[in-house]
Amino acid sequence: MWTSPLTDATAGEVLRHVADLGFDAVELPLENLGDLTVEGLRPLLDDTGLAPYVVAAMAPGRDLLTGDPDTVRSTQDYLRGCLDLAAGIGAPSVCGPFYAATGRVWPMTADERVAAYATWREGLAPVVEYAGARGVAVGIEPLNRYETSFLNTVEQALEGLDGLLGPAAGLALDTYHLGIEERSTEQAVRSAGEHLVHLQVCGNDRGAPGGDQTDWPGLIRALDDIDYQGALNIESFTAHNASIARAASIWRPLAATQDDLARDGLAFLRTLVSQEEVSHG
Repeated sequence: MWTSPLTDATAGEVLRHVADLGFDAVELPLENLGDLTVEGLRPLLDDTGLAPYVVAAMAPGRDLLTGDPDTVRSTQDYLRGCLDLAAGIGAPSVCGPFYAATGRVWPMTADERVAAYATWREGLAPVVEYAGARGVAVGIEPLNRYETSFLNTVEQALEGLDGLLGPAAGLALDTYHLGIEERSTEQAVRSAGEHLVHLQVCGNDRGAPGGDQTDWPGLIRALDDIDYQGALNIESFTAHNASIARAASIWRPLAATQDDLARDGLAFLRTLVSQEEVSHG
């Protein structure tokens, strides 16, 4: 949201700013192993009281679907490093599109897709096992059709993860992608059900949630129906994010300032949740 990559050197200023804006939690992107450490983050989290969530970036060269064993191993090692960070700071999950580099698209027949799912499960299984041993969940994120051709919908993700779903493997959903790929965001959340481990929220333009076309009350109803207990994590980007901005097509500012985006989004979400709590009596 404010800087990329986030590192131990910059985390202090950013996390204190997030806390000063009134947030309860912070989503920490580990773009490269070593950027953030347990030793660097723990005092900051204790000082700010922010609940941590960890997300990973599938930058070019990270891929569990490629036929290159070295690439698969290096991707698994990267994800294990993310899981180590999460376990060390008390984050419940590590989430992201853990299958291929964001922005990589290719056509598949039905049979090729089935084969790709099998290849993916083989590459992901050791990561899920590693996560389970550390009490952390892997959250797999479907992306829109312009960022991947592999997993676009909740239905595809559930099918692809068949046999791996459980305490250590679930879904991470993003309202931006849901708004493009799902016929109903509300129904998609219900389909994810108990397997939803992480939720990212932003407007349909990738800006602040609120004042956009998203059916926010419907989303909150669906989250209540599945008893989702996690955070609503605002995800947006600066155009200077080296790992994701090009793949996510972030070409222009999405608010007057990044602070405005964060502040407006937080105010809207607090009002939204309060209204739903009142309506549920």
